[in-house]
Formats: sequence, structure tokens, C-alpha cells
Amino acid sequence: MPECKTNYQLILDKKLSEITKEGLRPSLLLHSCCAPCSSYVLEYLTRYFDITVFYYNPNISPEKEYLHRTEEIKRLIREMCPQVKIIEGKYEPEKFMEISKGLEKEPERGARCTKCFRLRLEESAKKAREINADYFTTTLSISPLKNARLLNELGRELAEKYSVPYLYSDFKKRGGYKRSIELSAEYGLYRQDFCGCAFSKAEAEERKRRQRDDTPIFA
Repeated sequence: MPECKTNYQLILDKKLSEITKEGLRPSLLLHSCCAPCSSYVLEYLTRYFDITVFYYNPNISPEKEYLHRTEEIKRLIREMCPQVKIIEGKYEPEKFMEISKGLEKEPERGARCTKCFRLRLEESAKKAREINADYFTTTLSISPLKNARLLNELGRELAEKYSVPYLYSDFKKRGGYKRSIELSAEYGLYRQDFCGCAFSKAEAEERKRRQRDDTPIFA
């Protein structure tokens, strides 16, 4: 029998309905992977939560790229939702390289990415507990290239470990990804063409090279 897929959007709908009915406005620590992915998620969730964005992405390289993306998420918050707080985590590329040992040849969305998700989500869970947030979650599920089931399973595991509820989600649903593209254009956000790490950048450059090589040349 085919595996039954969990609809994380319906789980989120139910949670938001409960929050609304109870007249609550809980606090949420939102791990941000980048400004474009955060745009729709912030537009969506600021209706229900007091949000603190946590920008922790030690996978991004080089440092110049990291700093560029950091400034973009700060600018987005200033211009779009200044009531949102932001915490910039430490830039620790050595931690990403450590978990990547032996997985350098893994394709994107492979075992290296799973370890990277866990690294960032675990730091987010720790920070959520530190600031006494009612929930934590990540913007990562908005990407069509990210596995929402995996992200939510990691979130559930870390929620149990750090005693902070994880907000289940699949932000790409109901036009979320499309809306993030619209908001990115509206705010003039830098949209990168690779995930962030040196391995994904090399993969993206190889894809571009193949496309150039496959393009027919007409006299």
C-alpha cells in the first residue's frame, strides 16, 4: 500500500484556528534561511504570533555571501514588519564543514542536507528554549526543493528534546512559494541561485555549464 502523506498545512490550519478561538497571541521563534523565503512566512504568521526571527545559517559561504543575505533579512524586517524582532546567530562555518565530512560528494537533498537541516533546527530549538518562545519553526519548507516531511520530523524530534513545541508547516502550500516570489519583487530582494553552501554553489555552476554546452549555436 502507498504511504499515507501527512498534510502539514492542515495541521497548521488546525493550530491557527485553536489560537484564534482562544484569543491567544503566542510567541514564535522563526528560523530564517533567507529573506525571500521569509517574506511570505512573515506576512502569513504575523497575524497570529509575536515573532522573533532567528538567522542562523553556518552553511552559507563565502562570508561575503553570508553578510549579504544577513543584511537582506534585516532590511526586509525593517521595511515589511518592523514589529518583528531579529536575532542573528553566530556565523560558524566550521560547524557545517564538520558535519559535511565524508559527504562532500552527496547531491543536494541528500544526507549532507539532512545534517545541515538538523544543525540549524537544533540551534533554533535551543534558542527558542532560551528566550521562552511558545513555538519554533523554520522557513525552509517554503522551497519546492526542500522536503517538508523531513523538516517536520526533525522539528518534532527536537521539540521533544528541548521541550519547545514545533509549529508544523509546509509553507509552499496554497501559493506560498508563488507569493514569496511576488514579495521578493515588491521589496527588491536578492534571490540567490544556490542554497548557500559551497557544495550547492558548485552544483549550480555545473548545471549552468551544462545548459550552456547544450544550447545550440546558430550561424
